[in-house]
Amino acid sequence: MASDIPRRTFLSTAGAAAAAVAVTGRAQAASSGDKVVLGVMGLSRGRALALGFAKLQNVEIKYVCDVDSTRAEAGAAAVEKLGVKAPQPTGDFREILDDPEVHGLVCAAPNHWHAPATILGCSAGKHVYVEKPCSHNPWEGETMVAAARKYNRAVQMGSQRRSSAGTQEAMALLHAGEIGRVYEARCHYDSLRGPTGTVEAAEIPDYLDYDLWQGPAPRMPYATNRVPYKWHWFWHWGNGELGNNGVHTLDLGRWGLGGEFPIRVTSAGGRYRFEDDQQTPDAHTVCFEFPDRKMLTWQGHSCNRGQGEFVRFYGEKGQLALGSSGDWRIFDDRGQEVKKGGGGSRGDSEHLINFVTAIREDTPRALNAEIEIGHRSTLLCHLGNIAHRTGRTLTCSAKDGHIVGDEKAMKLWKRDYEPGWEPKI
Repeated sequence: MASDIPRRTFLSTAGAAAAAVAVTGRAQAASSGDKVVLGVMGLSRGRALALGFAKLQNVEIKYVCDVDSTRAEAGAAAVEKLGVKAPQPTGDFREILDDPEVHGLVCAAPNHWHAPATILGCSAGKHVYVEKPCSHNPWEGETMVAAARKYNRAVQMGSQRRSSAGTQEAMALLHAGEIGRVYEARCHYDSLRGPTGTVEAAEIPDYLDYDLWQGPAPRMPYATNRVPYKWHWFWHWGNGELGNNGVHTLDLGRWGLGGEFPIRVTSAGGRYRFEDDQQTPDAHTVCFEFPDRKMLTWQGHSCNRGQGEFVRFYGEKGQLALGSSGDWRIFDDRGQEVKKGGGGSRGDSEHLINFVTAIREDTPRALNAEIEIGHRSTLLCHLGNIAHRTGRTLTCSAKDGHIVGDEKAMKLWKRDYEPGWEPKI
């Protein structure tokens, strides 16, 4: 069983697979029209992805993986209910990577797993669909891009609105000058989350492999308010609301502006609603300034359900308001609505089809949210959080987004890893 393979032995095995990929140039690719075989890791968001992929023509979900055995078994049963072959439940994603029949890994595990699993997947010859944010820290994102390039793998980030026809239409209008030169985008996200509570030591449930749940993260004692979801609000594993959901709107804002890397980042906010152990802000405002006099802002609230717009773009001749499902409205410079369209789909199934098509056609760069795009949008979340954690304005390089002249801030560019788990390519 793959779960019995020691970490270092597994990594050397993956290295051998990588050498084979380099020689053949096309390992694990499916010919056009062939069945695509996938394994899904992490069955919170991953359960929906497993069902979505299983509904596509000639796509097989061979494995569903979760370190919580009850989730793995429930996920397998849910896929089988679609009337397709039942996937094999497993608690160790390395079993997916070991299987030569599998073309791709779908990683929807917690954030601290996104990059390590993706990099191991690429080195084992698998294509990877990785959920947002694509990485836990900026260094990981850069390393993911390097892995995708070295092994020539298709790596898609789960920012599905990149595949929405309505959203694509709105972006085409912006880039064609419908509202003139676009110089600002404002992004919003609101949710209604309860308290995170205080850390209380507890016995690890017998159905949970907590050691593998931690994986690449340095070991921390098990506590009741982290697994399965509230890890999002602790820096050790998560990236707060900015990385959790902010990445969706920031990706669209950056796309509409035509911005690559910001040159200045500021942050304001904190944990205001509840007094507990949550480390990440529940009220957060971040501003990114780009070259050529462009600005992108994000405002998020974790503990209030509001009516804020998804994304609004400002140009020299008017505004464009973009909704979550690709619906858009255009206003003139006096604020009067003059045109509307789009809507219908936020791009979920289209995004999965885009990934499967890239595998079948052996076109790893032909992805709507290819990993380089995903990294640049995720980097905005990381920079916003670094500005928040250091309490300082960040000056960044327009070339690669690296923080300039601030050694303390750059210490957050990369994390420490559990021995044997640091990603390598």
